[in-house]
Amino acid sequence: MINPLRVVMTAAEMSPLAKVGGLGDVVGALPRALANLGAKPLVILPAYRETLSRGYDIRRCDAVRGFDVPMRSSVEHAVIYQTTLGATDIPVYLVGSGKYFDRNGIYDDPATTEGYADNMERFVFFSKSVLELLPRLNAPVDILHCHDSHTALIPGIVEINLRKQPFYSCVGTLLTIHNLAHQGIHPEEALAYAGIDGSHFYPLSPFEYWGKVNFMKAGIELADKINTVSHTYAGEIQTKPEFGMGLEDVLQRRSTDVSGIVNGIDMDEWNPETDPLIPDRYSPKDMAGKATCKEYLLQYFGLPRLSSRFPMIGIVSRLADQKGFDLIAEAIHEIAALDLQLVILGKGQQKYHDLFRQFAAQYPAKIGVQFSFDNALAHRIEAGCDMFLMPSRFEPCGLNQLYSLRYGTVPIVRATGGLADTVIPCDGDVGTGFSFSAYASREMMAAIKQALAVYSNAGRWRALRVRGMSQDWSWNRSASQYMQLYQTIRSKRHPEG
Repeated sequence: MINPLRVVMTAAEMSPLAKVGGLGDVVGALPRALANLGAKPLVILPAYRETLSRGYDIRRCDAVRGFDVPMRSSVEHAVIYQTTLGATDIPVYLVGSGKYFDRNGIYDDPATTEGYADNMERFVFFSKSVLELLPRLNAPVDILHCHDSHTALIPGIVEINLRKQPFYSCVGTLLTIHNLAHQGIHPEEALAYAGIDGSHFYPLSPFEYWGKVNFMKAGIELADKINTVSHTYAGEIQTKPEFGMGLEDVLQRRSTDVSGIVNGIDMDEWNPETDPLIPDRYSPKDMAGKATCKEYLLQYFGLPRLSSRFPMIGIVSRLADQKGFDLIAEAIHEIAALDLQLVILGKGQQKYHDLFRQFAAQYPAKIGVQFSFDNALAHRIEAGCDMFLMPSRFEPCGLNQLYSLRYGTVPIVRATGGLADTVIPCDGDVGTGFSFSAYASREMMAAIKQALAVYSNAGRWRALRVRGMSQDWSWNRSASQYMQLYQTIRSKRHPEG
């Protein structure tokens, strides 16, 4: 590439430095794949206390020693740190603040499990710091790639305040929506913190949403392009109110600029042939190690070995309504009556902690639960289970079904968002998993029973597993699509070529 694309990726998370969910995985993996395709990526994220204290090779930035950021009636100081992304030379800059980021937790206060009351200020400060930092680095930028509501205000600040500045005159912007349920809705004063004149706040303006400021809406209205993390979800959020979350009309107006790109996975980290976190390795040609992994799970969760005819279904998830746990709770007695065992890893809404603790006590031979986030155990569940259940109400992309395919753990999913795009329904000698359409427990149970029927046929089940393990869900394909999207944006901002 004669003129490599210079892409600045900015987000609230990036694995391994700071991770709460799939957003962190994406931001940690996509820059590597872009670099392999010839781009020059750079990442900026907040310098959380936990990130700085974990022993990563992070140092104060020599090129930029820090600067003040106006925040309405006060000024807050940004301290800049730097490192690289893993074993690459991809630069990573971190914005530190004693007031906003030197605390426990990323979004939520661990003491209350609620979001920090000043999250609006925190991420406005971060967004403004990003825009102050880039000119100081003295490195030209083609694309500002913003992820989710935490950085969705950046395209608006660029368009309203910075577009006439030479540095930002030709910078393109992309907003990636990972989950439209989290929009960043705040009082009108958020614009004052952002340094955007109040004249831009009026009914139906890019910044106004039912009398408040909506960061996600501003990004959708003012970014050059918008994408989300699967083709199906891109359509759902434009056409169905239950997915559009009040922004479906805004997205429809920009439909020609909205697209979907399915996330990839790290094929090295998630590889049953080399995974150091699982009890035994295996491959499509030799699946013997999977039985060892299943035996480990039985012992770990204290479940008896009932019969080789009993498959084990795994769930690794946030315990929340969105993830379909209301369907599982409604059908749990029917599930427990079937010839199967169920293991669940995750934490979330207290009502589900209470319910599934009760169910595990009621069915000690059938159900095992652990209420935590445990990466090593997540790998072992993917490796040791026969099936993986994801009955989500909505799922922008989903990653666990991709991990499951990679590990020969057949996914059972609701056909929504990325689940519909990545799991091919089993039909005879084709397909990679099982799916259902209507959000209803009876539909979920029909899919589970269909999976049990195929499981009873060893030959069909092995072929199904191998088909799933043969799928390529690496970042290579997704990164190529992002490169095309970046090129479209750069052509818009550089029409002369």
